[in-house]
Amino acid sequence: MDRWTDGERLFATALGRLTDEELDGPSLLPGWDRRHVVAHVARNADALVNLLAWARTGDETPMYPSREARDAGIAEAAALEASQLRTELVAATARLADAVRGLPGPAWSAEVRTMQGRPVPASHVPWMRCTEVVVHAVDLDAGVGFADVAEDVQAAICEEVFGAWERRGETPDVVVFAGDREWGSGAVAVSGALPAVTGWLTGRSRGEELAADGALPELPRWL
Repeated sequence: MDRWTDGERLFATALGRLTDEELDGPSLLPGWDRRHVVAHVARNADALVNLLAWARTGDETPMYPSREARDAGIAEAAALEASQLRTELVAATARLADAVRGLPGPAWSAEVRTMQGRPVPASHVPWMRCTEVVVHAVDLDAGVGFADVAEDVQAAICEEVFGAWERRGETPDVVVFAGDREWGSGAVAVSGALPAVTGWLTGRSRGEELAADGALPELPRWL
């Protein structure tokens, strides 16, 4: 839970550095301005509330009815006035916090599914939210970077990325080192500081700060 709450604070810090006018500027995500990032983070909170409702009631409630519905919800929120968008983010985050506090103990072990269809226990939901707010805090391009994220959270995100690739059979031919941490078992050795590694693996940088004993490969998408 601490990871999640720290992540929410980090996203709030990044957003708080931006003026309303700057929300119209580009984010680090191709095709999305900062408004769309904030809108996505708000709608993600509600999507995770759906998973907790599923865990609590046993009635299947997916994160989103469809990818089209997800995209439409993000677009609708992104079109709000800046002050309304900020208010909606706060409200959605509060709804998620209420759902977490209200979930009975046994329900945390109930199985739900991620957007990608992966079965996970409801206890995984706070971590899912942590990754969302941490990575998208960086995407706001407001002076918050992975160096502002706890090292154990960065390392866990790197583990998540490799896990996603492995499940899809898309693991690149690399072994990645960040200090005494290591991921992968491929032929190309890549090393660097943990924030640089996290940025590269999540697709938020092109690996300019990394060293490699060969050409850096093009990485598959994370999600």
